[in-house]
Amino acid sequence: MRYMVLVKATAESEAGTMPEPEVFEEMNTFNEELVKAGVLLAGEGLHPSSQGARVRFDGKERTVTDGPFAETKELIAGFWILDVKSKEEAIEWMRRAPMRDGEELEIRRVYEAEDFGDALPEHIKEFEAELRAKSSAQRP
Repeated sequence: MRYMVLVKATAESEAGTMPEPEVFEEMNTFNEELVKAGVLLAGEGLHPSSQGARVRFDGKERTVTDGPFAETKELIAGFWILDVKSKEEAIEWMRRAPMRDGEELEIRRVYEAEDFGDALPEHIKEFEAELRAKSSAQRP
């Protein structure tokens, strides 16, 4: 099962404040543990929302709003994607994450084609599998 772990933004991450060198060292060590265990599929930090944009859909109309966005507690500062056996395993890994006081992680399961059951037509399942294979083959 794949899980996405969302690192919630803080006032510091939204301000673009870089962590102390020891924070980078701790995170590097933690990410290395995830890689050695074979559970890390991806993990990255995100630039502040001031450098981002949102696209809102209303029928055929598309409205683009440039950041920054007001509610820091609703923003994401980074993520991991893990391939683990259960939500409990994802939680156990994230309990070990080198986060600071007041920081927060959100753990969410990623949908797999089989999670949709009969609602997802077979030809779409096959097409999705082909797209994933092509996408994986294009990565360095």
